[in-house]
Amino acid sequence: MHQIPDNSEIFYRPSPEGKKLKNSPSGGWGAFNCMTEQYISLRNLRFMLYEVLGAEKLTQYPLYQEHSPENFEMILESALELGDRMMRPYNLEMDRNEPQLVEGKIRVHPKVRDFMRTAGEGGWVAAPFPYEAGGMQLPVTINSACGFIFNAANYSMSVFPFLATGSAGLIHSFASQEYQDRYLPKMFSGEWQGTMALTEPDAGSSLSDITTSAEPTEYGYYKIKGQKIYISCGDHDACENVVHLMLAKIKGAPLGVKGISLFIVPQKRLKNDGSLESNDVQTAGLFHKCGYKGAPIAHLSMGNNDDCRGWLVGEPHKGLAYMFQMMNEARIGVGMNATGIASAAYYASLKYARERPQGRKIENKDVTQAQVPIIQHADVKRMLLFQRAVVEGSLSLLLQCAYYTDLERVTEGEAKEKYALLLDFLTPIAKSYPSEMGVHSTSAAVQILGGAGYCKDFPVEQFFRESRIHPIHEGTTGIHGLDLLGRKITMKNGKAFQLFLAEVNEVIDKSLNINELADFALELQWAVAKLQKVAQHLFGIAQQGETEKFMADATLFLEMTGIIAIAWQWLKQGLAIQPKIAEDSFYQGKMMTLRYFFQYELPKIEGLAKRLLSNDFTTVEMQSEWFE
Repeated sequence: MHQIPDNSEIFYRPSPEGKKLKNSPSGGWGAFNCMTEQYISLRNLRFMLYEVLGAEKLTQYPLYQEHSPENFEMILESALELGDRMMRPYNLEMDRNEPQLVEGKIRVHPKVRDFMRTAGEGGWVAAPFPYEAGGMQLPVTINSACGFIFNAANYSMSVFPFLATGSAGLIHSFASQEYQDRYLPKMFSGEWQGTMALTEPDAGSSLSDITTSAEPTEYGYYKIKGQKIYISCGDHDACENVVHLMLAKIKGAPLGVKGISLFIVPQKRLKNDGSLESNDVQTAGLFHKCGYKGAPIAHLSMGNNDDCRGWLVGEPHKGLAYMFQMMNEARIGVGMNATGIASAAYYASLKYARERPQGRKIENKDVTQAQVPIIQHADVKRMLLFQRAVVEGSLSLLLQCAYYTDLERVTEGEAKEKYALLLDFLTPIAKSYPSEMGVHSTSAAVQILGGAGYCKDFPVEQFFRESRIHPIHEGTTGIHGLDLLGRKITMKNGKAFQLFLAEVNEVIDKSLNINELADFALELQWAVAKLQKVAQHLFGIAQQGETEKFMADATLFLEMTGIIAIAWQWLKQGLAIQPKIAEDSFYQGKMMTLRYFFQYELPKIEGLAKRLLSNDFTTVEMQSEWFE
């Protein structure tokens, strides 16, 4: 890790020597600067990439043949160096000094501008794009691993350039070459920000109700009028321009989602001489959030002066279908965001637990003996194992999704369809499990620190606050439950669901032949059978025309499926662990975490299954007027 600047802010932690330091609000606690602390395990990341997934095999395909395992390693190490040098040192400052709206412009931390330029110059914004578009043609799997590092280092800072990556992807995939030439170079360089602008004051998750309008003109552009809210990085002073990929309805368009079109709506538009001028996109407000404070969330107003211009992307009325490319990428990205934050919280609480003396072993009543570090207490180890199981299980699933994305890109025909369907099926799970469990995991970090964890003198309270956004944005958990049960399970006559079960059963079959994994394989086999029984029961309700009852507990079905998906990934890790378990403590710790998940987390599906198999529909039958 890198040397801390002299003016860095100080946190506090227990001193291993138990010496009191001056100016310590904790009295008898040592100096603690979270900026130098570990926030990810590069060893574990390499284990996931090479020993579990075999990501190096991607280089055998023409699309990725210019890369090599050595190249992947260099990129990972560069990502960690960037996280250490430019991101982690400002994590606290960006939380404590949140953006402000000053005279119609949002002001952000000054280091964001430097980071945007560095990310652009280093090729990070354009990394997954093809060579001909100015990218590195980097496998999604490796790019996702780097994203995990950045999210853990400084979540707020990480979102700026990678929102540009997502919106640039829409322009590259669906816009004309003229628009690609106009916008992509500046977005890739980090000079221009990109966003996705969907939500409106009266249309959040219900995009069919958006009212932002687009009126065609004879000049090839549309006049845009309306408002958008909760737009991440929708305005700030760390770049020259913000390019919004915005949903709107052309006047006279069909009702509902069939009438939504996608437009490029820059904050400033290019003049003929190459200079920029206002595009009548005003920042009407700035939302101040619980966490994730370093990145601004803007309220935008377009067309107040009847001069906001938007340029149509692709064909009219197909905007939502186009936007789903970025939304699905963003949903998996949100899962990775949550996992990165949970990783930072885990390592902060692990370090604290190793150094904080408190009490003695439960069987030791001799108060004359020295206190032991709290990591020796079984309940603290339980909370640490819980965090590790969530973080490393979630990371495994997210990298699995990234690997499926790469395989979809390099295959054809039936294989291509297989990976596309698996990715589609897993997207709501990969978004929701890390998001929901990230809240619980960061909460466990706070609990390990006790009263210290609830204070701003330590970093975990920030991670807890930051984690709470992820079950909400890019589709709430409830929406993803509806998506999984109402669409993904039945997609292509259940083909996606069957492909998922086949992947899980393949790992079960391999594990049954290994003594140390056989019992876990049997438990997962039982869980899969229970999931199928629940699905069959629910579809029986749907066939009776009871749609509301069928979907009432979709979120619980998503939770149950998510636990099974993570168990699948842990068992898959077990296959890679077993041949090397005697080598060192890394594999032994991994195996213990696998054991924890199967003993503590997988059994939770029994209660979920009992609820889902019940014919009691309290939430449907409860009347709104009965609430007091």
